[in-house]
Amino acid sequence: MTKVNIRIPATTANMGPGFDTLGMALKLYNEMEVEETNNETEIYNCGTKLTENFKDNLIYKTITQTMDKYGYDYKGLKINVTKCDIPMSRGLGSSSACIVGGIRAADSIMNTNMSLEDIISFATEIEGHPDNVVPAALGGMVISLKIKDRINYSRVKLPTQLKFAAMIPTFEVSTALSRKVLPESYLKEDCIFNISRSAMLISALNNGELDKLRICFEDRIHQPYRKKLIEDYDAIFEYVKKFGSIGEFISGSGSTLMAVVKDNNADEFISYMKNFLNGLENSWKIILLEPDLEGAKVL
Repeated sequence: MTKVNIRIPATTANMGPGFDTLGMALKLYNEMEVEETNNETEIYNCGTKLTENFKDNLIYKTITQTMDKYGYDYKGLKINVTKCDIPMSRGLGSSSACIVGGIRAADSIMNTNMSLEDIISFATEIEGHPDNVVPAALGGMVISLKIKDRINYSRVKLPTQLKFAAMIPTFEVSTALSRKVLPESYLKEDCIFNISRSAMLISALNNGELDKLRICFEDRIHQPYRKKLIEDYDAIFEYVKKFGSIGEFISGSGSTLMAVVKDNNADEFISYMKNFLNGLENSWKIILLEPDLEGAKVL
């Protein structure tokens, strides 16, 4: 029976003004081994066997949906998540990692050689929007948009000296709640505000104009509403500016907060922010990440 090993990167989405549009893969990974068997299905999550409701497991659901889509007859599966570095429900693309990893695993077992476009399209169908699944599949920073049943995307050139400091709390923010707090309509001036920042963000990154990133990550569409769900949001973003951040944003729908730093200031920034975060009531950890440029990969 075929066994496949898949590595999938974490992702950060929205990235300030790019609501449901901008996403980036990060060098923080989950890994899974998937094997077709003649027996009952077994699922292990970093050493723990799932004994109840395994059919609700997102990796299992994705693999079986992909196999059903292609009419592949399977009897059983052994799914073993061997590396679990992407935290769940923290705005770092844990569900996208399950979906993209599941599709890649199913494709390898079936030997169907799905195109990247087919993988992205089906992953978006399962996830609902493309901003996390596209960079998870492709790598890098990507602009994604859906036109009917197809996903159009374009990679953004990232300056090599940029690093991303992810500040991850112990508390979660559910995607459902984070969408519920958003208004049904927006003022025209707020839409213009975001359009201008999104356009300038892409241009500034492509041109290496790092001094413009602070204003480029500003947003009026989702962050002003979602920040109420993240304790110490204002205090944290006030301090990252003091310690050298050149831009900051909510990662996905939260609760992770992201600061953009230059590589020559990164270690000092992490040291200062660790001390500050340790003084907060909630427990936070901070990790320094680089963009992943490969996306999901069969090992």
